[in-house]
Amino acid sequence: MTGAAQAAAAQAADDRGARRRARRSRRYRWDVRYSPYAFIAPFFLFFAAFGLFPLLYTGWASLHRVELSAPGDMQWAGLHNYVRLLDDDLFWNALRNTFTLGVLSTVPQLLMALGLAHLLHQRMRGASFFRVALLTPYATSVAAASLVFVLLFGRDYGMINWVLGAAGIAPVDWQSGTWSSQLAVSSIVIWRWTGYNALIYLAAMQAIPKDLYESAALDGASPWRQFRHVTVPSLRPTLLFTVVVSTIGATQLFGEPLLFGGAAGQKGGAAHQFQTLGLYLYEQGWFNFHLGRASAVAWAMFLILLVIAGIAALVGRRLRADR
Repeated sequence: MTGAAQAAAAQAADDRGARRRARRSRRYRWDVRYSPYAFIAPFFLFFAAFGLFPLLYTGWASLHRVELSAPGDMQWAGLHNYVRLLDDDLFWNALRNTFTLGVLSTVPQLLMALGLAHLLHQRMRGASFFRVALLTPYATSVAAASLVFVLLFGRDYGMINWVLGAAGIAPVDWQSGTWSSQLAVSSIVIWRWTGYNALIYLAAMQAIPKDLYESAALDGASPWRQFRHVTVPSLRPTLLFTVVVSTIGATQLFGEPLLFGGAAGQKGGAAHQFQTLGLYLYEQGWFNFHLGRASAVAWAMFLILLVIAGIAALVGRRLRADR
């Protein structure tokens, strides 16, 4: 092979190597640029299919008259379903019950969670065991927990009435009364979620710098004053988070009152005394067959949650400004 031929062959090999390197470099750039989108694409696909599409379709259905017996037969109704809600006493009753149950379950729950977290934050034996034990109610299914509480609050043979009878107090028909039934339902929510929130508070407490406690101790602050003036102010963002999440959960309360009510659980009792917005939606759509009206209830709940989120954003901004 002559020198010219060898040079041409070498040049061709160099060209092929350069093209391979160029292709590899291009594939690398594409990989760096587009791989993150490929990794997160499944989330957006599932969110679009099971989150965004049902939300938009429910909003569209809320503007129509549509029955469960003929879901494909949709007649345009405009805002009729929403106007009907404003004139429906049962809707306002469900909204009032949702608010009452939210207060009765959220306030004691978060106060107890804060106290438990403060106790677990101290040095104590078996702290890991108690932390795991706090999560046990959260890991229990809502069906199992509700059925147990139905037995506890039974009118004739419930343990709660047995204790009241031992104390000389007349038995209470927990499912029939307004306040008694709401207290019973709230106790289920409190039992299930107190430990979960306590662990959130505990994690936030462990992130507080120990220097703050040492400075407060040097200034003569008692443990109670340290808790009030160091722990609680440092937990304000976490407190806001748990309040918002608990309020959203209370707005969507469904399983506990449904199972507590028994056969007529969707009514929230014979007089609708503990019917929440979730139960009212369920009754309208799956018992009265009014899917359009149920969709309007769902969007009303969505708008309420947007208002809650807006208030939380304003409060969070105020807290950040005060720091």
